Amino acid sequence: MDTNQPNLQQAVPFFSVSNMEASLPFYTDGLGFSIKNQWTPRGSIEWCWLQRDGVALMLQEPRRDHPAPAPEGKPGRGVSISFQCRDALALYNEFLSRGLTPTEPFVGNNMWVIAINDPDGYRLEFESQTEVAEETTYSEWIKSS
Repeated sequence: MDTNQPNLQQAVPFFSVSNMEASLPFYTDGLGFSIKNQWTPRGSIEWCWLQRDGVALMLQEPRRDHPAPAPEGKPGRGVSISFQCRDALALYNEFLSRGLTPTEPFVGNNMWVIAINDPDGYRLEFESQTEVAEETTYSEWIKSS
């Protein structure tokens, strides 16, 4: 092993989803991710690796016959993932055009922030650097431009 190279390479969120048939279209058709790998032991996708640009995530629907029980309640409760990007506003408009309902962008910590919840309640935030004043909303910024 080359000790001059970093050992940690990538962190990939792994979401337990309650219904793969509802989650996959949200991530692929809505957010623009592509399925790069999948596991289909019974003819339908039970696990998959999704990728868009330089980020990835995994989805898995718990097996009903597996000895490890599925989590109780909404799987995504309290989980938030922040995606750092070049242009969160472009993603906002893209997501709207695909029929999704992200939050109105606002400036927080010198970044445009948009958020959207997936079908299981996982909060996905897309953020990009900006010079716009803190707490400015997208609609306020558009009016003043």
